Amino acid sequence: MTDTQNLQESGAVRPTLVPGLAEWLATPQGRYVTHWELGRVDATVADVFGFNALQLGLPECDFLRANRIPLRQKAGEAGAVDVLCDLTALPFASHSTDLVVLPHALEFHADPHQILREVERILIPEGQVVILGFNPRSLWGLRRRFGQCGDAFPWNGSYLSVQRLKDWLKLLGFEVDRGAFGCYAPPCRQEKWLRRWRFMELAGDRWWGFGGGVYLLRAVKRVHGMRLIAPAWRKAPVRGKALRPVAQKERHGN
Repeated sequence: MTDTQNLQESGAVRPTLVPGLAEWLATPQGRYVTHWELGRVDATVADVFGFNALQLGLPECDFLRANRIPLRQKAGEAGAVDVLCDLTALPFASHSTDLVVLPHALEFHADPHQILREVERILIPEGQVVILGFNPRSLWGLRRRFGQCGDAFPWNGSYLSVQRLKDWLKLLGFEVDRGAFGCYAPPCRQEKWLRRWRFMELAGDRWWGFGGGVYLLRAVKRVHGMRLIAPAWRKAPVRGKALRPVAQKERHGN
């Protein structure tokens, strides 16, 4: 029996709330997307330091594996998480977290804006948030909009455009400092067709940069009016003592 099954039987973990997620992750489509996302997040969070890091959503994948922050936790409303909680009311103190990763947590939740407000609350000043999402302005977005996909994952989410997400982040005081698109191949179901379309990865980065099936955004929490006070290393120069002439004794003749 696996650790996840033991936790589920003890009541510490509930089954995932996203139907079809586990099955999709095992498909060629799922492996194709998560391979790009894990590699991109690894490069993004490797240089983030602090004391507390948090992953919200998609606990089946470890998006904090390349980060060196001592306390790394997964939180969510279901699955094999360290903290079982409501994403719109996170049980963490304000200004207590250095890094938050949101892998597809916004587009599959009824109140994504409230999740971002909670992330802003728990992040320290200059803390960072990394967001992964499906791009509605891509072949994957067209498949969701015009294809007969029903309620199957990942087509049952409410995809957020990059521009809309940037507007939300700006209103909350974040500054986006990094972004990337990936997975330009059409959302084929079979591995052989995904391999045949791999040439679109290089072409997409060069000619169609905004058309990737998924995107990554990294933003920094800015606090207006905060000023770092540096130690006063330079002290006022000490004025040297003025030289005074040495009085010479007069020589008297004998």
